[in-house]
Amino acid sequence: MYNLTIIPGDGIGPEVMNAALQVLDCLDIEFSYTEAYAGNGSYKRTGTTIPQETIKQARKADAVLFGAVTTVPGQKSAIITLRKALDLYANIRPVKSYSGVRSLYPDLDLVIIRENTEGLYSGIEEKTDDGATALRVITTKASQRISKFAFEYVKKTERSKVTAVHKANVLKLSDGLFKRIFYEVAEHYPDTEADDKYVDAMAMFLLTKPQEFDCIVTTNLFGDILSDEGAGLVGGLGLAPSANIGYKNGLFEPVHGSGPDIAGKNISNPSAMILSTVMLLRYLHEEEEAYMLENALIEVLKEGKKVTPDLGGNFKTDDMTQEIKRKLKSLK
Repeated sequence: MYNLTIIPGDGIGPEVMNAALQVLDCLDIEFSYTEAYAGNGSYKRTGTTIPQETIKQARKADAVLFGAVTTVPGQKSAIITLRKALDLYANIRPVKSYSGVRSLYPDLDLVIIRENTEGLYSGIEEKTDDGATALRVITTKASQRISKFAFEYVKKTERSKVTAVHKANVLKLSDGLFKRIFYEVAEHYPDTEADDKYVDAMAMFLLTKPQEFDCIVTTNLFGDILSDEGAGLVGGLGLAPSANIGYKNGLFEPVHGSGPDIAGKNISNPSAMILSTVMLLRYLHEEEEAYMLENALIEVLKEGKKVTPDLGGNFKTDDMTQEIKRKLKSLK
């Protein structure tokens, strides 16, 4: 039996989390669930966006499913705090198109791997007489392990190329270090092609010729921006899953936010949460169940009938979830 920590969060977070739990309960795997709190609702209840008990439960779990949280102005980010506390240094964000979903590129399949613990998201800021400053932290250790993670990921998933994205022509010390370390690591993987791009050029190439890229590895802020851009190529954030991986823990979450404008309407697209759950199953080495769940969703998207409004349908989140469950049961 696997013990999962469940953090539904705010807005549409509980709605998409409910969809994930329903499909998990259809699998031939036993799970126990421990619910924990984070986000705006947690702040109102406990006075903090991320209680220590939530971090404790997440650290003990076999894996964590995270819904979505609403930012609380002036308070620490729940998800960034959790990533740092569990040292979830690698963020994996697939960019994949699916039949039946309107996308700019129908055959796109790449992945963005983002360093998850430092960069401009280090949270080191201070006020000045004329404004504020933020410290962008790039270290040898973090650059080495995220580069190695990317090459190992490519090797494991039978991809062939890793592209480092940086701005070393301007940020000569910080991104210069990231670029140098990347190529040092690349020397240990002679069978994998390695190249690099400036982030501004990469933003253009991702729009004009994304098929030329296989795996992109980059720093925290650049990866955050590029992965949202990538999601726009394949149907939007409703189809964008992610995994946060460390040496001992894994956390899985949709890339989209808490969607307060549609919360409670039962129209949120559960696809990103379902795909994040597929990534969770693969993390647990439950490959067969992951394959079946992903294909159940693929069939629902391909048919395009019982899908939510953002996918061109007029069905509710619950309806789409039930259709995924029906497909899943038929694949067994």
